[in-house]
Amino acid sequence: MAVRDEEEFHDFVAARSASLFRTALLVVGDHQLAQDLLQESLVRTYVAWPRLREVRNAEAYARRVVVTTSISWRRRRSFHERPVEVLPEATAGGPGWPDLADAVACRTDLWTQLQALPPQQRAAVALRYCEDLSEAQTSELMGCSVGSVKKHASLGLAKLRDRMGARLTLPVPDDSAVTS
Repeated sequence: MAVRDEEEFHDFVAARSASLFRTALLVVGDHQLAQDLLQESLVRTYVAWPRLREVRNAEAYARRVVVTTSISWRRRRSFHERPVEVLPEATAGGPGWPDLADAVACRTDLWTQLQALPPQQRAAVALRYCEDLSEAQTSELMGCSVGSVKKHASLGLAKLRDRMGARLTLPVPDDSAVTS
């Protein structure tokens, strides 16, 4: 790899690692696994760097590697879920405390339920609703059709609604919030 290419790659890693790590964490649900997943995706991106026609597409390529690698990891028989520590019951700690405790408990429950989804449903829900990507962007990252993304996201949301009921709150994009 040419020196110029290495400098571009280093700049890319410095600028986009945090965003790629967030995607990895949302997809695998474990901090250490997300670090491993990010590292593997950056290695694969580095190897493919000379073949990338446009450097501006490197982030999309790296995100796709994150998603496809995580799905293949989940398919391995040796992969198993890691237990999650349960938060203790909240005690009254003053004004606003119960609301904050409820919010943390709901988030923790959502996180647990999200991790219990099958890999493709988890990826579709995480990319669509947590990363705020479009159906087209999500389908590109997952390597499937837009229809498959809709199906996996719909099935994943249905399972989350069944398990969590009214407590389910996902960050849904609000088009009316755009200001001029």
